[in-house]
Amino acid sequence: MTARYVEIHLLQTIPYANLNRDDLGSPKSVRFGYADRTRVSSQCWKRAVRQEVETSTGDTAKRTRRLPQAIQGRLTYRGWEPELATYAAAQVMATLATIAVKADGFKVDKATGEAQVLFYLPERAFDELADLCVQQRERLVGLQSGTVKLKKGEAPLPADGVREVMGRRNDVINLFGRMLAELPGTNVDGAVQVAHAFTTHATDPQVDFFTAVDDLKADADQTGSGHMNSAEFSTGTFYRYASVNLDDLSNNLGDPATAVELTTAFLSAFITAMPQAKKNSTAPFTVPDLAYVTVRADRPVSLASAFETPVRAPLDSGYAEPSRQRLADYAGRIHRLIGDRGLIFHGHATIDDKGLEQLGDACQSFDSLIAAAVDHVRTR
Repeated sequence: MTARYVEIHLLQTIPYANLNRDDLGSPKSVRFGYADRTRVSSQCWKRAVRQEVETSTGDTAKRTRRLPQAIQGRLTYRGWEPELATYAAAQVMATLATIAVKADGFKVDKATGEAQVLFYLPERAFDELADLCVQQRERLVGLQSGTVKLKKGEAPLPADGVREVMGRRNDVINLFGRMLAELPGTNVDGAVQVAHAFTTHATDPQVDFFTAVDDLKADADQTGSGHMNSAEFSTGTFYRYASVNLDDLSNNLGDPATAVELTTAFLSAFITAMPQAKKNSTAPFTVPDLAYVTVRADRPVSLASAFETPVRAPLDSGYAEPSRQRLADYAGRIHRLIGDRGLIFHGHATIDDKGLEQLGDACQSFDSLIAAAVDHVRTR
């Protein structure tokens, strides 16, 4: 059997926190089964994972509407006059408009100077666009002064060069994908699917009323606060899940060996990454107490349905231990139901290994678990 998918399932208990807020500032939620749960969106946790991968690889990407400002800033740093740098950045956007399927998306808001679409590029691509402007400086000066005239439909800058830079990728783009409808040739199909995290049990938001003291009161005897407000938080044991499509990742990278190494980096980052919302006031920096990793040849298998009936905590305990037991029991039932023909490897690492035999090989650490899974990917 050929290894096609690597999956990771985590159980992680988060203390008093608000990792992901809705439009009213409340913890995001979902109703699953008959109970309301606290939820952290996949987008939220993916951003944290992306930043963790970038830290480990040293190859960053930026998502921004401020592409013109990024180019302009690099040119002024190299000594260009501000007016010419601003003009050159505008000509990059004009060149994009000439090669786009729909040019409107590359219009720049006159008030903010920002583009109407979000660009997602490796950080080195911004430098390459500035390099292109440097190479074409004489032409740009001529266009700005009017001594050089563009023919109808002609791009201010070399269209092929700009298109090539806009198609640049790095590790996180190859993992999570990229879509820019205006330039279809730059799109990248994501190789990672990440589920929304949710608590294995019912939760209710908790309201925190807080005050802030004014240290410079007009009257030293004045009592009361300088500011009062309230915020909502939640606690819970979360089920987190992600799947890596090895075929798609290999196609994106053009090299199966590199795909294996990047999968290793992703698994490690998925375990350790934490959303940063309200971190200064809650410091919710826990680690998962269970990681379960599978390598499959057939299809991804989420175990989220293990928690459709919310976990109930014993009177003298919490939700973490019964959640671990529920996950192991459900995984065993699913394996009996669908068979193990597509299951190449499964194993787990946890703080308490009691009754988790149905989760495959027991590993002593997250690192050894990832290494065991990746070894099976390499041999298959």
